[in-house]
Amino acid sequence: NKPCINLENKQVYVTSQNHGYCIDPKSLKKSNFKLWFTNADDKTVEGIKHKKKKCIAVQFHPEASPGPYDCEFVFEELKHLMEEGRTAKN
Repeated sequence: NKPCINLENKQVYVTSQNHGYCIDPKSLKKSNFKLWFTNADDKTVEGIKHKKKKCIAVQFHPEASPGPYDCEFVFEELKHLMEEGRTAKN
């Protein structure tokens, strides 16, 4: 279990993780992605959002609830983005 910081609201969430690679934060500077979550211990990238498109990604398990506050809201955010996309097409 690792603490991750949501950079939008500065809240810390205890997350379940198991990965052996990460995104180089410097690579995001020239991209259309922005940091969303970082690991509080080693400052690695744990979540990104596209600046223009309806695209989000996390490198932890939002369905797990190892801490007092789980990251279920990640699924709500994804659902919201999908609904916005569907509405825009109609």
